[in-house]
Amino acid sequence: MNKIELEIINITQGFTQHHSYAVVLGEVKGKRRLPIVIGANEAQSIAVALENMPPARPLTHDLFKIVMDNFHIQLNAVVISNLMDGIFYSKLVCVFNGEEHEIDSRTSDALALAIRFGCPIYIYSNILEASGILLMEAPENEQVQRVQETSPEKFSAETNYNIYTLKELDKLLKDALAEESYEKAAAIRDELNKRGK
Repeated sequence: MNKIELEIINITQGFTQHHSYAVVLGEVKGKRRLPIVIGANEAQSIAVALENMPPARPLTHDLFKIVMDNFHIQLNAVVISNLMDGIFYSKLVCVFNGEEHEIDSRTSDALALAIRFGCPIYIYSNILEASGILLMEAPENEQVQRVQETSPEKFSAETNYNIYTLKELDKLLKDALAEESYEKAAAIRDELNKRGK
């Protein structure tokens, strides 16, 4: 099965729930984006590693890396290996004593470790095909604004996309992508997928 390399683009505050965040992954050689909802603790752990700000005491993922380093276990890659009922599943591809082992992991934990080990992040192409969002290019004279932390009032769990026509959903999806509102775009994409588009 083909694998596609991803990189972490940013972390945005969640729209559907308080204290939730979305980590946005993007194709290294492409324009598709993949938003994944994560909790506040995982978002903090990923952000701390991305910003290269070591905490006074090790966070859980720092501690896990220290243990792996001390026992000479190398993390070679993270693979997002499945998507079931809206939940992404991942594997840590580790090497110990010359043997490769795959360990099941929550995707948020796998991403936090990938940053700390500097290893690549992959996803199977069929999963990205089913759940990725194609980023539209903005016209040259139009500036795309970065997402700031957004209040939950702008987009709530009560948003009912099944009342919209396909044409309206397409427009909403384009607007959400232009605003880089990835979680909103993912909800619209899910509604489109339900309708078999």
